Amino acid sequence: MQEFKEFSKLLSDKSGQIIKSYFRSNVHVDTKSDQSPVTIADKKAEEVMRELIMKEFPDHGILGEEFGTYNENSEYQWVLDPIDGTKSFICGTVTFGTLIALLHKGEPILGVINQPILDSFLIGDNNVSLLNGQEVKCRPCSSLSSAVLLTTDHLDVSKHQDGARFDEFIRQVKLYRNWGDCFGYYLLATGFADIMIDPIMSVWDTMALIPVIRGAGGIITDYQGNDPVKGTSVIAASKEIHPEVIRFLNS
Repeated sequence: MQEFKEFSKLLSDKSGQIIKSYFRSNVHVDTKSDQSPVTIADKKAEEVMRELIMKEFPDHGILGEEFGTYNENSEYQWVLDPIDGTKSFICGTVTFGTLIALLHKGEPILGVINQPILDSFLIGDNNVSLLNGQEVKCRPCSSLSSAVLLTTDHLDVSKHQDGARFDEFIRQVKLYRNWGDCFGYYLLATGFADIMIDPIMSVWDTMALIPVIRGAGGIITDYQGNDPVKGTSVIAASKEIHPEVIRFLNS
């Protein structure tokens, strides 16, 4: 596991160097078939990570957002999202990051949220999460009325879940903001937010988040409270209020 952790840092450093070189530049933006944006920074960052994995662990599999699968039936599989939050990246904000996960027999055993502009390397292994080498924890939160709630895109909730119920939920919390994508989970794991919700997620969005949130003492499930590995949505929160969040949103 230590070897994998050190290698994850190498992947983060190399991809981060590329992302930094394009940040707040006049980068060209293409539109993918699902209408999401992609830039040369996304593609080159994933390319360098794939090349390093293939060289260091040729028997491992890879699933990347930009370039698909490699050795998909391997016992170990790396799941890569080079820029989670490309819309934020092209708008010059720092609410994005690189997601790196390592799965063993389909279960995430290691997750990274790397924010290269802030030089913030957050890694979790389901038991402990470290930010630049220092242990971090989700902060205690005893009630919804004292909670900070984050989500990526408010409009996505009504498209994929019960939008009216979510609007009622917003009125229960202390503060609601759209500091989303992986940056919202970063804030949750480091004790600056209490609930992070995404009503729709892809596998490369989710896998890295699971070991990080669990390692920080939080709970992460899909929108209905089920296994996030098999889900297509995420609710992550401090352990004290996660059950209440699930009940409220699904009642």
